[in-house]
Amino acid sequence: MSAPNLTPQEAARWAERCGQPLRADRHVPVAATAQYIHSVVALLRELDFGDVPPAAYRVHDREEEQSDAAV
Repeated sequence: MSAPNLTPQEAARWAERCGQPLRADRHVPVAATAQYIHSVVALLRELDFGDVPPAAYRVHDREEEQSDAAV
């Protein structure tokens, strides 16, 4: 999946649409950052996870959690 490069003017327009107007000196870095994020997401979409199950996770309860600072 590829997309044309986001121009600084387009970045400013999209930011304005979202209610986050940008100063003129921020247009170029924001466009570059958005383009980088898009390229990373496009790469992640190409990964084939096949039969890999979702990772298990555990919700920590702060009251139950005890830390040992001993070295």
